[in-house]
Amino acid sequence: MNLNLPLLGVALFAPFQNTAAAQKATRTPPEQTSRGLHGYIGYQASPPADRSEYGMGMGFYSAAWSLIDRPLAHFQIGLASGWILPDNRDNKDKPLAPEGTLARTWKERGPTWDSVFQTVEGGLGYWAGNRFRYGPPKFSMNATPQCYDYEVGSPGWSFFYDTEALPDNRLGIAQLSNRLLIPPDALPFAGSPNGQFLGYSYMALPFTDPLPSVDGKAPTGDHAWTCFLATANFKGPIAYYIPETWSKIADIFDYPFLHGRGLDSRQGLMGGGAMEINTVPQLCASADDGARYSKIPALRFPIDKQGRAVLVQDVTYYSRRALYDAFLAWRRGGAAPSGKFDAAGAFVAKLSTRTPGFDQDDLPIDGVASTFDTKVFDDNTWGLEWKESDHAPRGQFPQYYRHEGERRVAVSPAAVPKETGLHAAEFELASPGEPFTSPASGAWTEPGASTEAQQVRLGDGSLVTYRWYRFVDQPSFVQYRWSAEKKAALQAFVEKLHRAWPIDRDYMAPPTRGELVKLDPALLVTPPKGLEVGYVPIVTRQERAP
Repeated sequence: MNLNLPLLGVALFAPFQNTAAAQKATRTPPEQTSRGLHGYIGYQASPPADRSEYGMGMGFYSAAWSLIDRPLAHFQIGLASGWILPDNRDNKDKPLAPEGTLARTWKERGPTWDSVFQTVEGGLGYWAGNRFRYGPPKFSMNATPQCYDYEVGSPGWSFFYDTEALPDNRLGIAQLSNRLLIPPDALPFAGSPNGQFLGYSYMALPFTDPLPSVDGKAPTGDHAWTCFLATANFKGPIAYYIPETWSKIADIFDYPFLHGRGLDSRQGLMGGGAMEINTVPQLCASADDGARYSKIPALRFPIDKQGRAVLVQDVTYYSRRALYDAFLAWRRGGAAPSGKFDAAGAFVAKLSTRTPGFDQDDLPIDGVASTFDTKVFDDNTWGLEWKESDHAPRGQFPQYYRHEGERRVAVSPAAVPKETGLHAAEFELASPGEPFTSPASGAWTEPGASTEAQQVRLGDGSLVTYRWYRFVDQPSFVQYRWSAEKKAALQAFVEKLHRAWPIDRDYMAPPTRGELVKLDPALLVTPPKGLEVGYVPIVTRQERAP
């Protein structure tokens, strides 16, 4: 009998052991999908009483920090940024988006399509199209000149949609700074920012005179929307949108109604800003009882001892008096202004906010509001205020969700069953993408650069190739058959600007609180001997560094 006991023991316990092993072996690991989180964390900025006066510039200081601890694939979230639209409030019913444009198919934007006609946007953030991710966010200019048919994000490329440079006739940004590189994958920062502020403003400046309509062609205004940065190691204008970038749509679609309605002629409107949460991956899995759970990446915010994350401050609107008038007088032979925005032409907005909503897989999320809420603080800064919650540590967006019918409910990590495997599951990491390239013909070579190629390695792991071009010979201008006199006048004026405006002077008023973020020092360059003024460094390629 005793000889049979071991066999009996094996017989009794083997089925249980095999079943457990089989369950473990056949359990489906968490699946990564998209649409893990979507929504806007926003604020509104009170406009001045006369919005028609304060539409010649807008700007603010936005906090920069590493929202995620590692570079993730399929991830896009903009940090606090804004949108500038041309002021077409006088048009109540006529379409601004011509038939044949992408935006015209968005019927919900009718009847005027004013919100998707033309925009200046971009700012700080992470974009799905970034080829060279490194952890912290980056800064990028971005504009949509033609109803979202295409976008312009740097002096040669779109907004990360393609690694090939834009066609010559769609180039829209003129590089202005002779001290800063503007790579197509956006501007990286030094180290790991943790709540320091980046200041940026767009100012409409008259680099050239307005052009009247000739033979029915679209007139062009003199508003060159110029991007100014304020950082710890660089201050001043970096580039501007050539006015023709905005006016050409009327001729392309033979639509005279658009004459004088683009950002080249109209003042700008900016009613507020937001963090735009666009593309966030999720990991999904089931527990033994069949309940479904999901996990998103850990999204962390820089908080102070009171549990506050200040994201935006000093939202300001500008009139002609802030810089336009002095700039125009200078171009016409007057004294050089310092470039500092005149406070007499500035209106500092009052901010307001409301509790944001979020969704996952197009289903509403419950429970986030018990973790944090948006708030305008006593010093008129805007950000987030964290509450005590078991859903996530203070300063972190809830990471785990239980699927309950037609909604998703934020839960604590401890409430997620271990067998889902979600706690240990990792998200796909980003890897370097294909190089950004420019053509070896057309606007890039005729009349072409004035130097051989130079290279620099950036902190995001990329290698940037650039050449020095005479300002008016850079690729973006070649599409316009300007007279020799017009080009000479513009070239001479930019040479004056390079002499008069250094990179260590305040142009925007300094932030009322906090420290400034520092750009990647590798972006800062020195003009070659003999090309100290009137020449600009144009990036021609960006690739993975060896």
